[in-house]
Amino acid sequence: MSDRSTVSANRSQIGASLLGTVLAVQANYYWVRLDASLAIPSAVQQPASLLCTRRTRLKKIGQQVIVGDRVQVEEPDWLGGRGAIAQVLPRQTELDRPPIANANQVLLVFALAEPVLDPLQLSRFLVKAESTELAVNLCLSKSDLASNSEQQQWRDRLHQWGYEPILISTRTQAGLTELQTQLAQKITVISGPSGVGKSSLINQLIPSVDLRVGAVSGKLGRGRHTTRHVELFELPKGGLLADTPGFNQPDLDCDPVELAYYFPEARQRLAQATCQFSNCLHREEPNCAVRGEWERYSHYLSFLIETIAHQEALNKMGDAESTLRVKTGGEGQAQYEPKLETKKYRRPSRRAQVQALQDLRLNLEELESEDD
Repeated sequence: MSDRSTVSANRSQIGASLLGTVLAVQANYYWVRLDASLAIPSAVQQPASLLCTRRTRLKKIGQQVIVGDRVQVEEPDWLGGRGAIAQVLPRQTELDRPPIANANQVLLVFALAEPVLDPLQLSRFLVKAESTELAVNLCLSKSDLASNSEQQQWRDRLHQWGYEPILISTRTQAGLTELQTQLAQKITVISGPSGVGKSSLINQLIPSVDLRVGAVSGKLGRGRHTTRHVELFELPKGGLLADTPGFNQPDLDCDPVELAYYFPEARQRLAQATCQFSNCLHREEPNCAVRGEWERYSHYLSFLIETIAHQEALNKMGDAESTLRVKTGGEGQAQYEPKLETKKYRRPSRRAQVQALQDLRLNLEELESEDD
């Protein structure tokens, strides 16, 4: 029996569908890692992953497929390493930016030195990570460039913020074992500003991956972006790691009333007491449970101004939408332009044209009769 005949026979034995996880999305193709527990006959050499397309039915119903999705694959072509995604299983979690499904936790990576650790920037990243409602873990890289006293100072300071950071060094291997344990058997989204060593860390955690490592710009004091798209990498001890494009200033687009809940210190205060007003913004309101002497309160006030401005811009945009229409720009950004008054520019129907001619003829006949 030929190889193709063997594959065809075995395909009928194992059924028409398989389960797997989307590891990467490139154009209209999806890399799907098949579940290791699948019962594939020994005659079939099962590939670790299949390059899949999306069924037309999913396109018609508007079902998007993103990295991290659990999917059902039909009609696998084992010899060609191809398949077709027929169904997307319900998502446990979903992130919009970056688009990742079923993630369990966020790992923020910041450097203790080169570039210098900025508390306000760190707070911004932490608030953005907390807004995902996933577990948030903090990793401080390049610990070999900081003294023991500096390391302890940051540990104590971040403990007051509500975090227990893991200090690591890709040069000395310090802290990597503890970090691997934290990442095992979970889907983790790794993020942080450029130049802090995310790519170097991933190369240490996953030796089979060779990511580009960007040098920190000496003039700007921050790194150059080296990651261009989202992709899931398999960890040797189980679990998946999602590398995301580096960015220096994540947007704070949450509701101003919800902002305080993204600070562990504020959450602790709210758990012990209740503000007098349900919509308290924790500024000058009486009987506020959050306002007080805690280090990041000034960070909170700074971010609050930003979220209020963002909310006001959304409200104005909502008012403008009644007279404006959305037009997508070349970079995918939403732009607004005046709507045309459709009734004014609508072409008359043939029936309306005939009726207008009849009315005109009647008017002419009436004028002629009056002249007579």
